[in-house]
Amino acid sequence: MNIIDKAATFLKEVRLEMKKVNWLSKAQVTNYTLLVLGVILSMALYFGALDFAFSGLLNSFVLSR
Repeated sequence: MNIIDKAATFLKEVRLEMKKVNWLSKAQVTNYTLLVLGVILSMALYFGALDFAFSGLLNSFVLSR
């Protein structure tokens, strides 16, 4: 079996496997994308607030001397 036959067999098997995949609907993809963006935004705000608070504490207690 040469390389071309192997590649053709591989691509046929890939096509068969891709037919078995359960693809998400457009609404599900949109909902999950918005969920991920919301979680990322909330984490960024949370860590930003922590950074602001800790830098303020550091400036008032450690660096003011």
